Amino acid sequence: MQESLGIYISDKLIKYAKVEKNNNNEFKVNSNGIKFYDNLELQNTVKQVIEETNSSKIPISINISNEKYYYFNFFSLTNKNYVKKAIETEFESFCADNHLNRNALEGRYIYSKDETNSDKNKVIYVYESKGDLDERAKAFKGYNLTTAVPTTAALYNIIKPEKNKNVMIVDLNENTTITTIINQEIYNVDTIEEGLKEAFDSINEKENSYLKTYDVLKNTTIYTMEMQQNTPFDVNSQYLQIIVPSLYKIAQEIENIMKNYKKIDQIYLTGIGTTINNIDLYFQEFIKEAKIEILKPFFAEGDTSINMKDYIEVNSAIALAIQGLGFGAKTLNFAGGNGGDKFKSLLTMDIKDIKLSKGSMSAPKIDFGSFGDAISGITNSATAVLVFMIIAYCVCTSLLNNELEKKKAEARDVTADTKSQITQATQTDSKVTQRTTDYIKYKTNLENINSAIETKRSRKNQIPNLLNKIIYTIPKEVQLTEIKNTENNDGKDTVQHIIIYAQSKKYEQLAYFKARLKNANILDDIVSTEGTKDGETVKVVIEGDLRNY
Repeated sequence: MQESLGIYISDKLIKYAKVEKNNNNEFKVNSNGIKFYDNLELQNTVKQVIEETNSSKIPISINISNEKYYYFNFFSLTNKNYVKKAIETEFESFCADNHLNRNALEGRYIYSKDETNSDKNKVIYVYESKGDLDERAKAFKGYNLTTAVPTTAALYNIIKPEKNKNVMIVDLNENTTITTIINQEIYNVDTIEEGLKEAFDSINEKENSYLKTYDVLKNTTIYTMEMQQNTPFDVNSQYLQIIVPSLYKIAQEIENIMKNYKKIDQIYLTGIGTTINNIDLYFQEFIKEAKIEILKPFFAEGDTSINMKDYIEVNSAIALAIQGLGFGAKTLNFAGGNGGDKFKSLLTMDIKDIKLSKGSMSAPKIDFGSFGDAISGITNSATAVLVFMIIAYCVCTSLLNNELEKKKAEARDVTADTKSQITQATQTDSKVTQRTTDYIKYKTNLENINSAIETKRSRKNQIPNLLNKIIYTIPKEVQLTEIKNTENNDGKDTVQHIIIYAQSKKYEQLAYFKARLKNANILDDIVSTEGTKDGETVKVVIEGDLRNY
C-alpha cells in the first residue's frame, strides 16, 4: 500500500487530499478538505494540513504557481539521442529572442505527435522562475516534497479518456486554463485572460471574507433560459449579475479554442467555479458541439458511499496526489534533483573524505657543483649578445620615431579636414531639421483636418448602430426606461458617454443583457450599478463610452 498527499495552492486557498493506492492500482481518498489562508500564513497552514492528515513521512505532491508555456516542433525522425539537446537548444534560443535570463528559469517538457503534420512532433515546454519555485518549496521545508507539477497536466490523472475521443479540461479558478487531450495525450494548454478573479473579488468586497465568498458560490444557482420561467427569487441571485458576464466570456473563449481542432467530444469542468449549481447546464446551453459535465475522479464514480461533491471540490489535490504516486507525465516534475544537488554535496563534504594519491612527496635533489662550472662558460658569450641587442634596439627606436612623426603629421592633416567636413555637415543638418519641422507641422494639420472629418462622418451612424445592436441583444424580459447620450472630454478627444436605465423582474436577465452588450463591441469600459429592488422589479444603470470606428 502506498500513500501520497496532494496539496493544491492558489492565492488564498489550499485544497488537500491524501490518497492511498493498493497493489491492484485501486485508489482511495483517506482525507481531504479546504483551508483559507493569508500569504504570510502559508507555511503554518501547510504544516497544519500535514499534521492533521498525519503525512509528515509520506510523499507530498504540489502544484507550481506561475508556469508559462512555449510550443515548437521538430521532425519525428530526429535521433532520440539528440532530442533532449535539440529541445534545450531551441528553448535557449527562445529565451535569447525574448530577452529572458535562461539561468533564472527552470524548464520541463513533454511532446506528442503533431496533429497537423505527421512528420513532426509537438513539444510543450513548461518553464517557471527558479525564485518562485524556491519560494513555494520553502513552505515544505523538513517534509518529503517529491513532486511539483503544473495542475493543468496533473488533472489528466483523474480522467480516463477513451481512444479516438478528444477531451478538454476547463479549470475555472481566478484564471481559466484549458487542457486539450488528443488521442489520449496532452496536446495543448491554453490560459485565457477571462477568469473568475474579478467576480470573486467583487463578492469578497461585500462579504469581507473569502470563506463567506466560497459559501456564496456554493449556494448560488445559475439558471438557463428555459429554467428561468417560474423560478422564485433567490437572495443569492443578486450575485449572478457579477458572475454571469465572466462565465459568458469564458464560454466564448472555449468555443474559439474548439475551432482549432477537428472535433472535441467531451468537456470537463473543474475548479472553484464548479461549486456554482447548474454551471454545466449553463455552458451546455452555449456549447452544443461537445458533451459538458463536471469532472469527477474516475475511481469514485458509482461509489454511493462517498459524497461526490466533496471529491469534486478537491479534484486538483486528488490529481496531484495520484501524480505523487508515480502516475502522469513524470518529465514535468519540477521537484526532481539536478546538478545543484551535487554542488551542494561538494560544499558540505568533510575534509577527511578528501584522499591524496600515493607517491613520493620529497623534492628532487640538484647537483649545484656541475651547475656552477657551466655559469663561467656562459658569461662571456652572454655579454656579447647583450651588447648586440642594445645596438639593435637603438637603431630600431630611431627608425620608429621618424615613422611616428610622419604619421602624426598625416593625422593632423586628416583631423583638420574632418573638422571642416563636420562644420559643413552641421550647417546642412540644421537646414534639414528646419525643413523637417515645417513638414511635420503641415502633416499634423492635415491629419487633424482628416480626423475631424472622419469623426464627424463616423458619429453620424453611431447612435443608430447602438440602438440597432441593443434591439438584437436585449433579452425579452428586460425593459429600457431611458437612454442618455452625454459628452466627456478626456483632454484629447470628445467621447460620447451612453447611460442606459434598465429593469427586469430577474437579476439574471439584467446580467445576460450586460454580458451581451459587452459582446456587441459598440461600448467601451462598460460598468453597471448593483441591482436595486423596487417592489418586484430590479433596476440597474449601465454606462459606457460609445466606440469610435
